[in-house]
Amino acid sequence: MTGYFGSYVVVAVLLGVGVAIFAGGLLVNRLLRPDRPTAEKLTTYECGVDPVGEGWAQSQIRYYVFTYLYVVFAVDAVFLFPWATVFADAGFGLTTLVEMFVFLAFIALGILYAWRKRVLAWT
Repeated sequence: MTGYFGSYVVVAVLLGVGVAIFAGGLLVNRLLRPDRPTAEKLTTYECGVDPVGEGWAQSQIRYYVFTYLYVVFAVDAVFLFPWATVFADAGFGLTTLVEMFVFLAFIALGILYAWRKRVLAWT
């Protein structure tokens, strides 16, 4: 296979082989597995609790807000570790210190805003 479209043919053949292996595995699994459905096996499993009622449940928005705050602090921690390693290098001390205080000031402003909006109150 030479030429411009030769490499596309190789990719297409490899893609076809991959799809055939995947489909063949699923087909062999379907042919060899035991198939004895019962009413108990076909019920929905909810963490060991029998499903009762409708499938819709209301959750409070504060859970999402706490999740976003966790993500902010996780990103903060991700940036703090590399900063600590660069801070020790020669020539980066004052510059990285000022940059990190600016970054932490933005984080502190976000926390202050969340505190003033009473987002952090768990009531």
